[in-house]
Amino acid sequence: MEKNAYSPEKLKILNLLAKEYPSIESVSSAIVNLSATAALPKGTEHFMSDLHGEAEAFNHILNNCSGVIREKVDNMFGKTMTEAERQKLCALIYYPVEKLDEMHLAGEDTEEWYRFTLYRLAELARSVASKYTRSKVRAALPKEFQYIIDELLHTSGEEHDRQQYYDKIISTIIEIGQQESFIEALCGLIKRMAVDCLHIVGDIYDRGEHADKILDMLIDHHNVDIQWGNHDIVWMGAAAGSKACIASVLNSAIQYNTLSLIENTYGISLRDLIGYAQETYSECTWFMPRNPEDKYYIKNNMDNLSKAHKAIAIIMFKLEGQLILRHPEYGMEDRLLLDKIDYDNSTVTIDGRSYPLNDCHFPTIDRENPYRLSFEEDKLMDSLSMAFRNSAALQKHVKFLYGAGSLYKIHNKNLMFHGCIPMTEDAGFEEVTLFDGRKVSGREYMDSCDRIARYAYYNGDLNSLDFMYYLWCGKKSPLFGREKMTTFERYFVADKDTWKEVKNPYYRHVENYDAVCGILEEFGLDKTYSHIVNGHVPVKAGQGESPVKANGRYILIDGGFCKAYHTTTGIAGYTLIYSSRGLRLVSHGQFEGKTASVKHNKDILATEDVVFETMQKRMYVYDTDEGKELLDTITDLKSLLKAYMEGVISQDGSIM
Repeated sequence: MEKNAYSPEKLKILNLLAKEYPSIESVSSAIVNLSATAALPKGTEHFMSDLHGEAEAFNHILNNCSGVIREKVDNMFGKTMTEAERQKLCALIYYPVEKLDEMHLAGEDTEEWYRFTLYRLAELARSVASKYTRSKVRAALPKEFQYIIDELLHTSGEEHDRQQYYDKIISTIIEIGQQESFIEALCGLIKRMAVDCLHIVGDIYDRGEHADKILDMLIDHHNVDIQWGNHDIVWMGAAAGSKACIASVLNSAIQYNTLSLIENTYGISLRDLIGYAQETYSECTWFMPRNPEDKYYIKNNMDNLSKAHKAIAIIMFKLEGQLILRHPEYGMEDRLLLDKIDYDNSTVTIDGRSYPLNDCHFPTIDRENPYRLSFEEDKLMDSLSMAFRNSAALQKHVKFLYGAGSLYKIHNKNLMFHGCIPMTEDAGFEEVTLFDGRKVSGREYMDSCDRIARYAYYNGDLNSLDFMYYLWCGKKSPLFGREKMTTFERYFVADKDTWKEVKNPYYRHVENYDAVCGILEEFGLDKTYSHIVNGHVPVKAGQGESPVKANGRYILIDGGFCKAYHTTTGIAGYTLIYSSRGLRLVSHGQFEGKTASVKHNKDILATEDVVFETMQKRMYVYDTDEGKELLDTITDLKSLLKAYMEGVISQDGSIM
């Protein structure tokens, strides 16, 4: 064929490919390998949301793969092992180092036990790795064990002519004292292969005290993406230097018992805040954290922390007021409450009605200019802003959130986001005015929010930093999804009618099939196959609420993973599992702790398993987003092969 039959653009692509595949043999091999990969079953995806710092429970869920490991152990060994033996094997897979230590102390780590355990782990690893290429499995193994474990996985002990070879591998591992290392490697492989991709649909931070440990686990995860939650975005804004976000983060940290994260993990000293609060709010004794029994608070003096809590709350309300006054487009004037206080009568006017205040000690508020920071407050916030921006540990975590995260994600026909798409009462997309005057709605609004959030961190101008706070609690924020955040009322007004936070109409519309289909179509998705996967609002499962709505098109996966929400949901979290055979939602029971798991083989048991969509035919890699890319690459490689054979491109990479 003439070279002219190829466009210049096509020749350029083929020439670039030729550098990686410089011969007919290499391109042919790649076509075969990629075609075979595309024909493998689709990898399993897990979706979780609203982790809220519950690191120990999350670590166990990662280890037991949301119950998948126990299912596979029961299916494979249900007839050959007792219930207690299977529980012990699962505990070993979850915590191999700790469980092996316990076995050794109990004198149970006999040669026979090691032999049977290695056989069983190899069989289980072979099963979970069967849907992946051999090269992908090898890449998941420690380099020093790659060859031997590869042989264990691909040499079945059931093959008569290779039985002796297989047995010799096992016996030699034990003979040379490497059985524990091989067990650890096999356990790691099983857990990695059981879940191909993990989606975290928002809210890693706040409530629980170890968001940092969760982030460290996610950083080490082989394949994870994150859709930012409102509790994540406020930390991201704080790391970018937004003083309003910093004040909000500190307010939550004191309120929800997570100051150790601020001071011990991120190295941000609160000494100046506590010293300032002791002087300024000496009369404050009631602004207590929610968990006063915690040893951290007892050690650090509850009275001092109650004063610090009030001090940072007042600073937060001032900074929020300044921000609202700078941005009339936010429509948040109803949050300007400091200028509505009647200091003589100890009342505040909210929505035109006067309410008594339960505390009217406001020594730093200037009645003529109530949103101005005092000299001391301004100096304190400058210091804290520098500390947040200079915390290496915090910046590491926030950079990961930006790198692995986004406001929303479309993956394998599913639309994932944490909060909502702001909507009107008639199920249209609510129009929002941005600080540059643009009016946006629907997907365009979500894309704009994502861009502004990135610009805030990497460029730090005031408008985008202010918008980070708006994303945290703004009236039309897609991450907040309520009319207002009533923190002031909860602190200072006893009348609980003022505490109500009305949800965006979106949360009613997702009950409706047509409305959900309209959202999917806005994002270019087919209503027949696609789903919205959402977090943010705990499902009241204990009261009979279903997490699956709109004829299965909408899935709400906030099952109350955080301990603070267990009484609300009646469960301890959800995992949505999307395998090659369909979708199912697993609800989790409460976790008794790592010690109980290691010593007594306790697990987080599924309290309910809802299979709500089964595929008519099994899904393969070629059905996925990754598969479409593979098929495109195969098409290009076939063009290169043809160009080689026709002499259009020589096998040294030059165009003829």
